[in-house]
Amino acid sequence: MTVSILLLLPVVAALLVLLFKNEAAKHAALLFSLIELGIVVYFLIGFLPDASVQYGIDVPWIAQMGIYFKAGIDGISMVMVLLTTVLVPLIILTTYKHEYKNAKAFYALILFMQAGLLTVFTALDGFLFYVGWEAALIPIYFICALWGGENRIRINIKFFIYTFAGSLFMLVGIIYLYLQTPGKIYDLHSFYDLSLSLTQQNWVFWAFFIAFAIKMPLFPFHTWQPDTYTEAPSAGTMMLSGIMLKMGIYGVIRWLIPNAPAGFLQWQNLVMILSVIGVVYASLIAFNQKDGKRLVAYSSIAHVGLIAAGIFAWTVQGVQGAMIQMLSHGINVVGMFFIWDIISRRLNTRDISQMGGIAKVAPNFSIAFLIIVLGTVALPLTNGFVGEFLLLKGVFNYNIWFAAVAGLTIIFGAVYMLRMYKNVMQGETNELTALFADISGSEKLVLGIICVLIIGIGVYPQPILHLSEAAVTNLVNTVSAKFVNAGY
Repeated sequence: MTVSILLLLPVVAALLVLLFKNEAAKHAALLFSLIELGIVVYFLIGFLPDASVQYGIDVPWIAQMGIYFKAGIDGISMVMVLLTTVLVPLIILTTYKHEYKNAKAFYALILFMQAGLLTVFTALDGFLFYVGWEAALIPIYFICALWGGENRIRINIKFFIYTFAGSLFMLVGIIYLYLQTPGKIYDLHSFYDLSLSLTQQNWVFWAFFIAFAIKMPLFPFHTWQPDTYTEAPSAGTMMLSGIMLKMGIYGVIRWLIPNAPAGFLQWQNLVMILSVIGVVYASLIAFNQKDGKRLVAYSSIAHVGLIAAGIFAWTVQGVQGAMIQMLSHGINVVGMFFIWDIISRRLNTRDISQMGGIAKVAPNFSIAFLIIVLGTVALPLTNGFVGEFLLLKGVFNYNIWFAAVAGLTIIFGAVYMLRMYKNVMQGETNELTALFADISGSEKLVLGIICVLIIGIGVYPQPILHLSEAAVTNLVNTVSAKFVNAGY
């Protein structure tokens, strides 16, 4: 069995879901997403956590243009595949108490987006990587445009222009690397073997960096994100924040730094500065947010800034921290946006100042909310802690002052997240919150699974770290050897 089944099954599933009635489409989408998760579990059981690529496929696609359908899974990819296939069924479950117009199209788009995401995380051919990149963008554009909030059209156009422009820069970079290969092929490892001049690598660096920085998003390329996250339907926001932004982070690790190591060294300090600025900037803006969903959006920018800083420090600890933090951030941010989806459905508002006392009438909800908040602020023994610890260790090895400023994300995050929780959940109920119903059914199931993951990964993160350790160590050492051989 090869990785091709993971890439093709969601496409077939999306087409099949279109044949179902709206209510049945919801159940069919969940079933197909669980089958996809089952296949990944099967792959995981037989996976050897070394630096090799497994479950690979390599067949001619458009052979006369050097394009191959080449994909596979190593330790880095496996973490991202796990993230995607665990979160998609959870995100579908979060929609069970929503009614969508033309629901079968909505769920088909989610599955089609999953196919694009998994293609990005497993592609070993530059053209296939680009196809997956765009295949993930198109469905989320329609999800936001058709099922988003009142200002969805204006905000969605901005989102599309930003991300599509970034994609074009990346496409130019991929084609340029293709033209430099002796055999004129898009193979990733052929790209790695190129010996480009510093000037060439600078151009390649910026072509990829702009695309990835927009997708993450990294300061100052972030301006599309808060509005898009706020106006998108909740499931769309979860797909964007939980999985899609990881495309940019993964791209930096797999496609940017190894393909332009000299360019990376040339601009490393600048990106570290932008990352640290993003941590502080987003945290300060989060302090002043009255809309809970918007607060979580800015919190996400701050966390991504720390992840980027850890990667650009380019140590094994920093990149390992990024790997487990991508998984943890995905789980936590989906949980947080689901919390606000539940609140807004019951109260018809996300204004924090209008709330209070919900813990008195919804104890199960309050416990789940608190666990997710604690994971988000990286309390020890929650999933957020180990990733942020490794990230800060990586940044510390690069520059102690950068680490000190980047560490503010933990302090600031604890302040604004715990203050948000206090204002929403503590105190006396009011006319708006007195009849707040506690979680039940699919809500309890989703939040229960998320809370178990937060505590489970926090208490015992070693299996996740072990999955990616060999692949990360091999990649970091390979790129570092290029620095030495080139005299940098």
